[in-house]
Amino acid sequence: MSNINRQKIAESVPQKGFFGHPKGLFTLFFTEFWERFSYYGMKAILVYYMYYEVSQGGLGMDKTLSLSIVSIYGSLVYMSGIIGGWLADRIFGASRAVFIGGILIMFGHIALAIPGTITLFFVSMVLIVLGTGLLKPNVSTVVGEMYSETDNRRDAGFSIFYMGINLGAFISPLIVGSVYKQSFHLGFGIAAVGMFLGLIMFMATKKKNLGLAGQTVGNPLSPAERKKVFTIIGLAVIVIAIIFAITITKGILTFDIFVNLIGILGLLIPTLYFIVMYRSKNTTSVERSRLLAYIPLFIASVMFWAIQEQGSTILASYADTRTQLNFAGITISPAWFQSLNPLFIITLAPVFAWMWVKLGKREPTIPQKFSIALLFAGLSFIVILLPAYFGGTDSMVNPLWLVISYLVCVLGELCLSPVGLSATTKLAPAAFSAQTMSLWFLSSAAAQAINAQIVKFYTPETEMAYFGFIGGASIVLGIILLMLSPKIQGFMKGIR
Repeated sequence: MSNINRQKIAESVPQKGFFGHPKGLFTLFFTEFWERFSYYGMKAILVYYMYYEVSQGGLGMDKTLSLSIVSIYGSLVYMSGIIGGWLADRIFGASRAVFIGGILIMFGHIALAIPGTITLFFVSMVLIVLGTGLLKPNVSTVVGEMYSETDNRRDAGFSIFYMGINLGAFISPLIVGSVYKQSFHLGFGIAAVGMFLGLIMFMATKKKNLGLAGQTVGNPLSPAERKKVFTIIGLAVIVIAIIFAITITKGILTFDIFVNLIGILGLLIPTLYFIVMYRSKNTTSVERSRLLAYIPLFIASVMFWAIQEQGSTILASYADTRTQLNFAGITISPAWFQSLNPLFIITLAPVFAWMWVKLGKREPTIPQKFSIALLFAGLSFIVILLPAYFGGTDSMVNPLWLVISYLVCVLGELCLSPVGLSATTKLAPAAFSAQTMSLWFLSSAAAQAINAQIVKFYTPETEMAYFGFIGGASIVLGIILLMLSPKIQGFMKGIR
């Protein structure tokens, strides 16, 4: 997609209509609101569903294994974004990919809502992984297409969009967390309804509000290439299905081996993707320089999400087993803590959006914002080790410690996540626009692939060392990135 085409796409979108932003931001805001409502409602109770006993309505799986599988599931969700981005760039276009992805996600939640076996559980996971891979990166790509490259509203627009994500993520754990002890499947059914509402919102308003955004196929396959690709995909699916069937039935492919395999892929895939984009004949010299600048940002993002994503694994377990759930006369559902992160983002995102605009030319550069994010993320883990330091690992913890930890991490997230989404649309090579957004989400995939390995080291006895080591590593990396920020900024070739 050329810069001229990008300008034409932006001009086709009504540019006023949603808080001073393009009218299409309304459509994408609420589409993503409902998709995240469904995803985070499901994820708020997923780890409990896995390790709670069958008599409690769960699957009765080993707790440590459950933590690893939830991390791997999160990794696969974002890893599949590469497939979704490629399909959008070469075949569907981003808009159609969003719709197909929403359908798959809805059926995945429906499968979870049906009482069944572990087999049905994994079928639902496959559907949600594939669906999120199609929807998640492409809806963000469409947001970027609504703004011209010189539009100063872009960062603020992504902050508003990010607030929509977190509004859905805030509400759903409160609702699902209130019903899951009555029935896990009722909670998953509520998530399915959320995705259905998102699909209705998208289809009802996209024609009027989005113009050409999401309609263009950036680098379409020729008819001959399309036939060849579909043949390869079909054969690959058959071969993979046969391999899985044989290795699982013979006991060769165990959960532990699968976790290790995904861990390797989580690091290998983004590495290969950087190489492919950098060496592509469709990538200009300026775009190659920007890709080099993107690498340290990607590494910083992996470190950040390795901490933030433990909110649905280690900190979820911490809330369930280490936290006082009867507090100030209120019985707290452990799933409600999953609403803290989005609550703080909803509250603070407008402040950060205003602050970036107000600072103008004095605004920190993208690498500087990422370094600040790492410092806050590290401090959030330092905070949560303090209860064990002061009271030991046997006593129940005041829930305010978790509240403070989530708050500190959110301060970092607001410096990294919406900024990273915006930076990705600016730094992406034109021929790989949707796929570069998928690469951004691969940083979360890599982080959770790493988490699947490191969560095994968390025990009450190792609690302080666990939080201290990971938090300290993030702080050190943040300081290094801050020192390298001017050099990285130079490689961005005018992007700020």
